[in-house]
Amino acid sequence: MTEVSSLTGRLLVATPALADPNFDRAVVLLLDHDEEGSLGVVLNRPTPVDVGDILEGWADLAGEPGVVFQGGPVSLDSALGVAVIPGGGAVDGAPLGWRRVHGAIGLVDLEAPPELLASALGSLRIFAGYAGWGPGQLEDELVEGAWYVVESEPGDVSSPSPERLWREVLRRQRSELAMVATYADDPSLN
Repeated sequence: MTEVSSLTGRLLVATPALADPNFDRAVVLLLDHDEEGSLGVVLNRPTPVDVGDILEGWADLAGEPGVVFQGGPVSLDSALGVAVIPGGGAVDGAPLGWRRVHGAIGLVDLEAPPELLASALGSLRIFAGYAGWGPGQLEDELVEGAWYVVESEPGDVSSPSPERLWREVLRRQRSELAMVATYADDPSLN
């Protein structure tokens, strides 16, 4: 296998042609990507479940909307916390219970006491499940044109309007991708 260029910290934005209903108009933040596979969370799938219903101690730290997000179709009974630390949490100043993924974005140890992170967090999202790909699987999907790969911004993790994130991420691109944001939800109605 050839060396994989890491996409960790980047966004996968589903193309309109992606047929898998799990990823229809999905925006996935890649938390890990190497030769062993890829793991990410879907940023724009809020559920009706309040964070306090499953992780009471973290409810006050979760951003709006304060609900659990469906991170993907794998391991829906597990939870991942993704948080932004303002200023990026300098290497020597990263708070206990937070591991940098990319820039100011990192994973939260949900087993740690929330008080450890309370003063450092800029935003927090809780995800049930994740999206996963085996070795080479994501690369194959990229070749097939299933995903656009774009840079992430810390605000993507905590978008107060997750239902608009797909269009917003595409619209900010400085290329023909910005036009894809206008793609109709149901092109047969055009």
